[in-house]
Amino acid sequence: MVISNPIYFIALPLIAAFLLPLIGKVYKPLIRIFPGLVFAFMAYISFDLFLNLQAGEAKIIQIAGWEQPWGINLVYGHFSGFITLIITTLAFLVWVYSYKFKKVGFDNSQKFFILLMLMVAGSIGVVLTGDIFNLFVFIEITAISSYGLTAFYKGRDGAEAAFKFLLIGALSSTFLLLGILILYTQTGTLNMAELAVKIKTIEPATQALVLILFFVGFGIEAEMFPLNGWVPDAYSQAPAPVAAAFAGMLAKSGIYGLVRIIYTIFDLNGIFGLLLIMGLLTMVIAETAALKQKNIRRMLAYSSMGQMGLIMIAFSLNTKSGIYAALFLMFNHAVIKTMLFFSAGFLTYTTKNKKISDLDGFGKIMPFTALMFGLGAFAIVGFPPFSGFWSKISVLVATADKGFYLVLATILITSIVEIVYYFKIIGRLYFKKAHKEVEVHKPSWNAQIAMLILAVIIITIGIYPDLITGYITNAADALFDKAAYIKHVLPNLTLN
Repeated sequence: MVISNPIYFIALPLIAAFLLPLIGKVYKPLIRIFPGLVFAFMAYISFDLFLNLQAGEAKIIQIAGWEQPWGINLVYGHFSGFITLIITTLAFLVWVYSYKFKKVGFDNSQKFFILLMLMVAGSIGVVLTGDIFNLFVFIEITAISSYGLTAFYKGRDGAEAAFKFLLIGALSSTFLLLGILILYTQTGTLNMAELAVKIKTIEPATQALVLILFFVGFGIEAEMFPLNGWVPDAYSQAPAPVAAAFAGMLAKSGIYGLVRIIYTIFDLNGIFGLLLIMGLLTMVIAETAALKQKNIRRMLAYSSMGQMGLIMIAFSLNTKSGIYAALFLMFNHAVIKTMLFFSAGFLTYTTKNKKISDLDGFGKIMPFTALMFGLGAFAIVGFPPFSGFWSKISVLVATADKGFYLVLATILITSIVEIVYYFKIIGRLYFKKAHKEVEVHKPSWNAQIAMLILAVIIITIGIYPDLITGYITNAADALFDKAAYIKHVLPNLTLN
């Protein structure tokens, strides 16, 4: 019988990443196979843990036997468990898709899967840690592996995108470390539950300074404006499965870190107003920029930024219905955007510039791949009967309940913009004549399986949303209840 333990989510991919070169020496095909076994096992224990977690329950894991707040601890609750489930499932699907992807052959697959496993370990570490310094450590693991994946193809453009990502990431690290340093000098602790109790002893001006530092630090990975300058280049230059992993995993860990800090630690007036403003700016600017793009991967990158802005808006409402909508959006963004990057990867497989105009007539030339992209496009803009419809409705209802009608109107207008640029691609795929000389590369069987699984999820949740709404409600309750988080981690402390 397999014993499921949250520590496996971090330990397994880290150990596997270091063992992979040795495993490849024993039997070369294992370089491709072994990461899939690791990700499959992680997805299994993620479902096992999450589905057996009782309402209001959380699992606290002590590392090396040191009790918190002195030792390092992992907190596996409904909120962190939900995000972990998304990351582990997508990690497995990224492996399935990239098993035979371009330039991920035996010569390069070792480096690719080592970096991918490190990124997955870092992303899940960000979600599970209950210690603010280790939150920084896992952010660094995620960032360093992401730089390598961005430059995976070794071309000039990829190197430039990775260097830009590195510069902005270094800024993120500096600001996070400064914020952690100030908190530690003021409170004498790094444990997030204890920080939540002691934060009231810090002057509001100092809290505001630390909050700004964290907004900058986490906002970079959460694709927040104006800290998201790395996104279009990284998403367009990295391999398609890497771009999908960035959208599905990297961005989710970034927004998790931001909202965990906001909801659990800080007690400052205006904090949600700032998140609302940043979310609106991110959404409006990104969606407007997406409308002007000629490169499909850059368009998807700006679209991802716009969706992250909408998630920030939902979290900024500071209501259970707003958190519920944000989590539903996070789920759909991870699944649907992964589908869009997977399908776009093969639609533009043989094109150098990945222009939208190169896709004319591909609905007949590559019917399966075009259908998958079309399904993702309909889902991401919120058309029924796809899963994106329910999350978009949830955001609109939560915003209206809060009385933010101007914000509601802004969301509706940007949704129209989103429909326009996605339908522009659909029109080219199905209603334009193909170019005379078209070179195509149809997706391999493994890529088709990965896309079909995502398609089934999108359609099934669209028709039967109740399959996950209960779990999302529990996750929203867990984030909203700061006192319960403190009680789980430090039973002897209370929030006054």
